[in-house]
Formats: sequence, structure tokens, C-alpha cells
Amino acid sequence: MRHDHIISAKQLSRADIEAVLDHAADIAADPAAYADRHADTLLGMLFFEPSTRTKMSFTTAMKRLGGDIVDMGSVESSSVKKGESLADTVRVVEGYADALVLRHPMEGSAKMASEFVDVPLVNAGDGAGQHPTQTLLDLYTIRENAGFDDLTIGIMGDLKYGRTVHSLAHALTNVDAHQHFISPESLQLPRSVRYDLHQEGAEVREHTALEEILPELDVLYVTRIQRERFPDESEYRAVAGQYQIDTETLEAAKDDLTVMHPLPRVDEIAHDVDDTDYATYFEQAHNGVPVRMALLDLLLEAHQ
Repeated sequence: MRHDHIISAKQLSRADIEAVLDHAADIAADPAAYADRHADTLLGMLFFEPSTRTKMSFTTAMKRLGGDIVDMGSVESSSVKKGESLADTVRVVEGYADALVLRHPMEGSAKMASEFVDVPLVNAGDGAGQHPTQTLLDLYTIRENAGFDDLTIGIMGDLKYGRTVHSLAHALTNVDAHQHFISPESLQLPRSVRYDLHQEGAEVREHTALEEILPELDVLYVTRIQRERFPDESEYRAVAGQYQIDTETLEAAKDDLTVMHPLPRVDEIAHDVDDTDYATYFEQAHNGVPVRMALLDLLLEAHQ
């Protein structure tokens, strides 16, 4: 890894991706071998939005590498509540930690914050922008279950506001993947993302119905309709609940289809799918630990 910060999936080459995924596979095979890799290292956690999987898996990853975390805590209990700027916050916490993880509701916030610090900064989600570490664990899960050769993947749900979708779509241009995007017309990929994908040589295939493409898919990546991103509640209500799958839906799928979801889910995947061989989303969430261990290890080693 030759990057000082991890801000966007766009900055990751095929070589970068393979380096992280291969290292994650080594860690998953023998986690005890990495238990003291970063003793006395502190990871600064700055989460301006709620998080369960991302925050806990980064915490677990750092502790399993032998280090620890310092946590800003909730916005309400921090100096942000007093009006402190993001630039000042990251400059302060940089003095307490060896690397930073930032989640913030404003798109572009991680890029801006990285310009004020010298320690590695990892974007853990910036509004509707990017979520590169989610993308890395998604790619790890895809590689383990379906491979990267002649892959046909359907990405379904909120493609307009879904930062996991934007990151994953960019990263998949590095592998042999045919991408299909399934959503209501009002939640299709933003024009800027579509343009970038075209520039990277990807063919953007858009659908409003899953049924027309499901039998061809090796992977179905489902996302929830993100109520908190909608500027208008009526816009959310117009599309809520439109895209749902259950075991009956999947009768038309390949026997070895891999169903993924970045979680949390609401009602877009029925619970009867959980007990099928299709369901990979809990494995996907667990993969966040070895993948984030690998990324932190590589970043911290390069920064020394």
C-alpha cells in the first residue's frame, strides 16, 4: 500500500485490492500470529454518525493487532456540540492517536479532514459519498464465494444515496465483472457515478425489475432504502418496500447465487433467506475484522 490515507475506492488499484485481500486471508487463517503486531498503537475513532458493524469491527481489528482505541464518543458529548470545526477536531485527536477512522454525514468530509493530519486517516463513510473499507470487505466476500473471473453481479436498492454502492461499483471496474444496477428510476445511480464508471470502461446496465436479470447473477448485492438520506419524507414513502426478496423470489436464481447486504437491513431481505445457502451477509459482516486488520497493518507499517 502506497497510500497515506484511504478516502475513496477510486484510489485503489487492482494491486492495492489484492494486497489487502491476500493479507486479510493470511490473517483469517492464523489471527494469533498478528496479536502483537501493533502493541502500544492507538486508533482514534471519530464517528459523527451512528455505526455498529464499522465501529465495532475497527475496534476489534485494532485490539486484535495488539493496540487499542481512543474514542471521541457521541457528537452530543464532544466539543463538536460547542461548534468546534471538523478540521480542529481531527488536528486535536491526531495528537492522541497513531491513525484515525472518520465517519461523517457530509460528503467530502474525509478528503478535507485528511488535508489537516499527518497520521493515516481512513474514511468510514462520508454521507452519500464513499465507504472504501466496506468495499474491501465486500470484495473479500465476493472473491471467497464467487471469484473475480467473469463475475455477473446485480446491485439492488438505493443506488442514489448508497455510499456502499458507489464505492463497490468503482472497485469492481478493477476485476472481470459485469455490473447490473436494479432500482426505482428515482433512486438510480447519480449521473456523476455513472459518468465515472463509463470513463473507467464499465458498461452500466440499469433495470427497474430484478426478475429480468436474476437468473444470470452470480452475486446479488442488496441495499436498504436509506430513509435518513432523503431530503423529503414523501420521496422516501414513494419507494419504501418496493424491492424485497424472499425464498420464493430466489427460486429463479442460480443454485450457487451469493446474496450480500452491507447491513443493517429493514425489510428488503426476508428472514426466511437467512437459513438458505444463498445468505452470505453475516459472513460478510464478520469479514470486516480480518480485512480491517489487514488494512490497518499495511497503513501503519507504511507510515513508520
